[in-house]
Parts: sequence; structure tokens; C-alpha cells
Amino acid sequence: MSGAFGKCYDPNGARYGLPTYPWRYAPDGLATRRQLRARGLRPGGQPIAAQVLRPRYRRGPLVAYLYRIDRAKPVRPMTPAKRAALAKAMCARRTCPACRVDTGYVIPTSLGMCVTCAYPEEQRAA
Repeated sequence: MSGAFGKCYDPNGARYGLPTYPWRYAPDGLATRRQLRARGLRPGGQPIAAQVLRPRYRRGPLVAYLYRIDRAKPVRPMTPAKRAALAKAMCARRTCPACRVDTGYVIPTSLGMCVTCAYPEEQRAA
């Protein structure tokens, strides 16, 4: 067993307090939040069942928490009100505050306005 693999393998939870497995070696029946979401599930208030560690050389390890699939609940359906609120928020992210035009893309936060308003001299030259 390699050193990195050994540091990440603790199925009893003696070292980290949670059962810990190396990256890609989690047992069947456990999944991350993203994996649950891909199956149309959510953790549903259950506690973290285990964790997966991926060692990195210069920083601490990456950690992914695992949840039991059999205790996961279905994702709540999107309500019309929530769908309308998300559409309104996305419209606000696409609207330029300077020219008030829906640009069709999300305004870069680094510019704070659409590209046409941020670089008007380059638009005139083209």
C-alpha cells in the first residue's frame, strides 16, 4: 500500500472520525452530493456517512463527503414561483447596467458592464 493510499484509507474512522477512503475507492451504496443529484436524489437531512480523500502535494487533501443512497430522498420539483425567480435573476445578470440592454450572455463581473460599453473605442474601429 502506497503512502498516499495508506493515509487516505481508514474504513473504521479511527484517524479522521469518519470512515475514509481514497479517491475512487468508496464502497457501493455511497455517493457524493453531485452523484446523488445526477440520480435525481438529495441527501435529505441524513448525516455524512463517510468521506473520500484525494491527496495533493502542496496543499491539504481534497475532501468529498459521501451519503448513503438508500436513505436519500427524491429532489423536490421546481415550483413555478422558483422558476420565475431564477429566470428573473438570470435576466438581471445578462442586462448591462450602463446601456440597459439584454446582452444574451452573463455580464463579466470584472468589467461590470457589457463588452460594447466597456470598450467603445474598439467597437468603433471594427
